[in-house]
Amino acid sequence: MTVSAMAILTGPPAGAGPGDSPLPDPPSDSDLIRPFPVFTPTQSAWAPKFPFPYDQTRNNVTDADIAAMRDMCQWYEAQYATLRAQIDRLQFNRIGPDGQDYDYTRDDVQQQVDIVSGNIAQAVDFLTPRAQSLTQAQNPYGDNYFPIYEGEAFFKLWEQLSNVNNGIMAHQPDWFTGPSVQKAKRWGSDIHRSHVCE
Repeated sequence: MTVSAMAILTGPPAGAGPGDSPLPDPPSDSDLIRPFPVFTPTQSAWAPKFPFPYDQTRNNVTDADIAAMRDMCQWYEAQYATLRAQIDRLQFNRIGPDGQDYDYTRDDVQQQVDIVSGNIAQAVDFLTPRAQSLTQAQNPYGDNYFPIYEGEAFFKLWEQLSNVNNGIMAHQPDWFTGPSVQKAKRWGSDIHRSHVCE
């Protein structure tokens, strides 16, 4: 009985069998950390969603809000996931064997910083006019809100990416930039889970 229980607990994962392929190896640094092309949005049929309670604020959504979200969604679908992976890899790679992470002269860290920082800066440059153009309104209690669905998530993602890049460029330690990285990932995940860009 005990042997059977151990076999169940230590057996292969569900779905794994003799012919199953192992998980693919993560991309190498040189495959992952590459400069992005300049992103240019194109015409699309994207339209905003109005789930509750955004159905109550749709009269405050402007054409400029819709155009900004349409462009930001295109950028998000094209570059966000790779940018997030690049930032994570750089945060890991810049920690040396001694635990220090401000010395960018080690190995090819400076080259990686230049590429990833350039990609973040390019993303921030693209997002800035669009995030800043989103309508912000006030509820009766004086709290600001974004009438368009997931407008806040894009605004906060833009803010945190700016913070991440500033921290990397200032050689701030990983523990200092880490909270901004995590907040950026949180807002990026919110966008993904909301299906707002579909």
